[in-house]
Formats: sequence, structure tokens, C-alpha cells
Amino acid sequence: MSRANQARLDLDALRHNLAHARSLAPASRVMCVVKANAYGHGAVDVAAALDPLTDALAVACIEEALELREHGITSPILLLEGWFEPGELLTAVEHKLWVMIDNSRQLQWLERAQLPSPVSCWLKIDTGMHRLGVPLADAADFHRRLLSSDNTYGDIVTCTHFACADELDNPMTGNQLALFSDVTAGLPGPRSAANSAGVLAWPRSHYDWIRPGYMLYGNSPLKAPHPNTAALQAVMTLTSAVISLRDIAVGESVGYGATWTAQRPSRIATVSIGYGDGYPRMAANGTPVLVNGQRAPLAGRVSMDMITVDVTDVGEVSIGDEVILWGNELPVDEVATYAGTIGYELTTRMPARTPRVTPGR
Repeated sequence: MSRANQARLDLDALRHNLAHARSLAPASRVMCVVKANAYGHGAVDVAAALDPLTDALAVACIEEALELREHGITSPILLLEGWFEPGELLTAVEHKLWVMIDNSRQLQWLERAQLPSPVSCWLKIDTGMHRLGVPLADAADFHRRLLSSDNTYGDIVTCTHFACADELDNPMTGNQLALFSDVTAGLPGPRSAANSAGVLAWPRSHYDWIRPGYMLYGNSPLKAPHPNTAALQAVMTLTSAVISLRDIAVGESVGYGATWTAQRPSRIATVSIGYGDGYPRMAANGTPVLVNGQRAPLAGRVSMDMITVDVTDVGEVSIGDEVILWGNELPVDEVATYAGTIGYELTTRMPARTPRVTPGR
């Protein structure tokens, strides 16, 4: 019998979260972000579920887009980082991909290219994050050159990306919106600014296209409670099972480094999941898991293949009982806090060793 570890995927929850995003921005078109293997959920299965429901998809690079095309995904796909060498632009055209322009080198490559057909372009403008995007002063010239090029077709979509939209009291998002509104005021074509945090909490950012990512998977990017996050449903539930039980006396320790010591007679359950399976090694003592639906704290360091949990207060526990590491009743972002990271990292680092399972399929 194989190990019990599974990343169970609820594709109905995925569809629900997309519908929720649409309800928050009913006048906007939706581009679902499925980069990084759909945030670790499995890009092909996720994209297949979204394909008939979304207006477009977005990935980070051409390799991710080609995987989706090879599996029959027909929605428009935007390359969020554009392309990295001239030959990739031809590949993008052949597979009907959309491309992002965010620097002068990409613009020059596009203008000089000999393409069999034109390509649809988005123009990223740097409004303060200072990661990607053309400077504000150059945006109008880039836009003009893209519109006049024989290698482009349709509207040029202008877009930007927020640095602090997850912080509701941070003035930077308002400042970025003001700059974006000003710089695009005289430019024809659709606009796009809202990531997941923008969709949920910044309605002024919705414009013509929204780009939900993390929220599609049922997770909130916001650092504070917000009424619009209550409807989100977790797509991934990470599960394992108890494989050993033992009683520990006061003063005895558990795990590598003996970092946890029993302060009372304790019942310890060993669970067959570890950092080799996607559970964070830096999860601290006290990190909650669910054993038979009840919270129990991590006791001892996370090993490659196992964790140990204090189930003294859980009641009757047996070998084989299910353990939930995160899901609807235990948000991945709560677990991430105990590990000193963010939920994005935990899901995107989910390895192939942990099978993605879609119940009912």
C-alpha cells in the first residue's frame, strides 16, 4: 500500500472562486493566472477546468504555455514576462500566444521580426514596483510604436502590477492607481491592474481586465480580514495519515535536535509526510494540523518524510487516521505563518512526489 499523502484538488471550488472573482468585477474580462504549475495545483488539470470559463489565461514563460497547448488548452494565453530571445516570439505566434512588452529590447525585437502573422501585445508600465515595466515617461512612445507596428494586431492592453495591494492601509496602491490612470488617460485600448488583492479589495483597480491568481485557489492574499474573502473555497487539501503512536514521559524529547520536550505525559503521533513531500521544514513547534478533524500541534522538527504531532488532547487516535495539513478548515496561510513564509510558497513548492488527486475522476 502506498503512502497516504495526497494533495486533493476540488475543481468545483476552483470554478466557484472564478465565479466569485467575476461577481466582484462584473464589467471586467478575466485572465486566470496559472503560472508555476497553477501555484502548485497542476497546471494542465486546472487550465482544463478553467478553459471554457475564462477569457484568457496567464503564465510566466513560454514553456508553461506550450505545455497547456500540448494538452489541448485553447484559451488565449499571455506570457507575463514576455519572451527572452528573438526565436521565442516566432514560437509564440505559431501557438497563438499573447506577449507582454516591458522593455526596449523586446520592443526592438518585435519591430525587427519577420513574423508569419501579427501578435497580440500587452504593455506593462512601471508605476512604482520597480521590477518590470517601461518607465512612465516612455509609456506613450512604446504604445504608439506598438500600435503602428505591422507585427501587432488588435488593441494594446496597458497594465501594471501592485507592490502592496495586500496591505489595505498602505497608501502605495492608491498612488500607483493614480499614476496608472494619469499615464494611460490618453492611450486607446483596454487597461489592467488588478491582481487577486486588487480584485478583492481595490475596486478602482478593476478596469477592463482583472488577473486573479492566488484567490482562484481559495486563498486570501490580504494581510487583514476582508468580507470579500469569506466566499473563497480552498482548492487544495493536503492530507496524510498517522503511521505510529507512542507515549512520552515528562522530560523526554522528540525529533531531530530534541527541540520539543514533553512538559506532561504526552501521546505522540508520527505522520508520514515531511519536507520531501511539500510540508515546510521551518514549521515551528505548535504548528497546527488536523487529526480526525481536531487541531493538534506539531511536536519536534519536520523530517524529510515524517512529522510528529502531540495528540494528547485529541482523544482516540489510531494508526491510519487521517491528518489534514491544510485545507478549508486550516488555511495554508495560517500554516505558512508558523513557518515564517507565505502560502504561495507552500503550494507552489508542492513536489511531484505528492500526487495531485481529484476525487471523482
